[in-house]
Amino acid sequence: MGTEIEKRGIFRDAGYRKLVLWKNTFELRNSVYEMTQSFPKSEFRRISQMRDSARSTKQNIQEGYRHKSRKHYLHFLDIAHASLHELAGDIEDCYDDKLVTPKQFDILASLVGRTDFLFRRTIDGLNASKAVTPNPP
Repeated sequence: MGTEIEKRGIFRDAGYRKLVLWKNTFELRNSVYEMTQSFPKSEFRRISQMRDSARSTKQNIQEGYRHKSRKHYLHFLDIAHASLHELAGDIEDCYDDKLVTPKQFDILASLVGRTDFLFRRTIDGLNASKAVTPNPP
């Protein structure tokens, strides 16, 4: 058995798939895609922008995870985190423009908030561990 995330995908055993941060971005991408399907056709630019930023958030975690250096991983996490903030702004705009219901907004805002927290903790943790130097033998 396993979750839907674990059952599918080319790299089913990839380590990033175990990260709660990545799982949140996976859920967020799917939620944004589903939500934007009901938007009017006249919102094609916003739909594309929101889907791109949700996808970028997830994909940059994946790409950065494969880099061997912490510096490169942090770089990709920063890009992904910025994409999350771009998406958050779009979600707020959709609420203001009455494209999403209060319930949809609350669900997405909660997921974005939890994901933002995980980004900050992950980035801060990696930066803190960078500052620690091992004791010489």
